[in-house]
Amino acid sequence: MVRIAEKNDIEGVVDLLMEYRDFYGVKIQERTEAVRFIMQRMENCESKIFVAMDGDNYVGFIQLYPSFSTVSLKRQWILNDLYVKEEYRNKGYGTALMTAVKNHFKESAKGFVLLTGKDNFTAQKFYSGNGWESGIYDVYTFLYN
Repeated sequence: MVRIAEKNDIEGVVDLLMEYRDFYGVKIQERTEAVRFIMQRMENCESKIFVAMDGDNYVGFIQLYPSFSTVSLKRQWILNDLYVKEEYRNKGYGTALMTAVKNHFKESAKGFVLLTGKDNFTAQKFYSGNGWESGIYDVYTFLYN
């Protein structure tokens, strides 16, 4: 089951967030900072988080941040985070998260944007299989250290 996360889901979301950050090589993590970060996003309506559940177990999450399209005069969403616990991968949870997000924003948004590593072939295959297209736009980045 996939649903929008609420405040009572913070601990479960943070558990997933800590695993997600570990997956991306974040060595030092402060749980209190992660809780604060998620709480602020929720309280300030700065992101939408959906969770995938297996009974009472949190098995995955997807987090999107709002942006806008001046051309279409609509909101668009940046898919920033998608994570499914390793033991639940390839069982439909990632696709269920993507489907829930696409259905939820269908009427109110222009679409979605996401970035993934050029060498993350597993993610690229997953996104392509879920209707995402690459190569429509060139993406340029400027990053601070």
